[in-house]
Amino acid sequence: MTGLLDGLGEEDRGRLRDAPPGEELATRPMLATLSDRREFDQDWIFERKLDGIRVLAVRKGDSVLLLSRSGRRLNATYPEIVEALAAQECRDFTVDGEMVAYSHGRTDFGRLQQRMGLTNRLAIRASGVAVTYHLFDLLRLDGRDVRALRLRTRKSLLRRALTFRDPLRLTTHRNEGGQDLLDDACARGWEGLIAKQADSRYQPRRSPNWLKLKCSLGQEFVVGGFTEPAGTRKGFGALLIGYYEGDRLRYAGKVGTGYDERTLAGIRGRLDELHADRAPFDDPVRERSAHWAAPELVAQIAFTEWTRDGMLRHPRFLGLRDDKDPREVVREEPVERGGG
Repeated sequence: MTGLLDGLGEEDRGRLRDAPPGEELATRPMLATLSDRREFDQDWIFERKLDGIRVLAVRKGDSVLLLSRSGRRLNATYPEIVEALAAQECRDFTVDGEMVAYSHGRTDFGRLQQRMGLTNRLAIRASGVAVTYHLFDLLRLDGRDVRALRLRTRKSLLRRALTFRDPLRLTTHRNEGGQDLLDDACARGWEGLIAKQADSRYQPRRSPNWLKLKCSLGQEFVVGGFTEPAGTRKGFGALLIGYYEGDRLRYAGKVGTGYDERTLAGIRGRLDELHADRAPFDDPVRERSAHWAAPELVAQIAFTEWTRDGMLRHPRFLGLRDDKDPREVVREEPVERGGG
């Protein structure tokens, strides 16, 4: 154990373990739980909720590896991030963060989607989309597994271990928060906040120690079909979407807004490749012009509320996600409101 870890106290040094080799630590990220809690004590910190995709990065010697939360390699899609991490003086670390693209000072998932899936450097440059990698946690440093350290300690080590300049940024946090801080975040056009217990360990699962506080409703849904376009519209009319409840794909409604012509044509091409003869949904879908597709595409959808019969009200398409397994898509229910 060398460098920054030498400065830890005896209790923290006792929490360290030898890190497993390769990318093992980066295959199961810690996930936040949706919550309507708005009162917190001093044991919580608050980060901006970013509108991007989760990316974990592994540096070992001269090798850098970027991984999505589902374990897909992303080096070819974000070469500038690989180069920035390879230029770090520290040569042994695993970090967690969010890949985003900015538009008018705000993170924009639709803009990021223009980079997702591109692997040719000429196509990447032609897209004109610059990405930023916001780092918020540290899992491994100098061959040691640091996940058992307190969050504040991990963040301090992360800040000192790496040099942050574009396209790398350190995710800052506030030490106090609640309804007022969330109201301010929403007024700024942010997605919301992530509240984290300051002394929590990094756990490879969805945990109540990290809470999502959202400004508006939205989550991922599985695409199981589409309707035919009407009038002059091309591609398709609306996506038919759902979520898993155990092994059942429950129908959640249709989404007909949020697309441009390029998106309509691109998604239609992918849906045609996934053609299915039967509906994948467990519930009846009463759409005369419905076409079915194998449930392999995941879409990010914004909406105002759930109706009493389990449908989405005013849904709007934001983009396709390739960082999440369709079988992981469930209806997000906020944990009950709690006090500090």
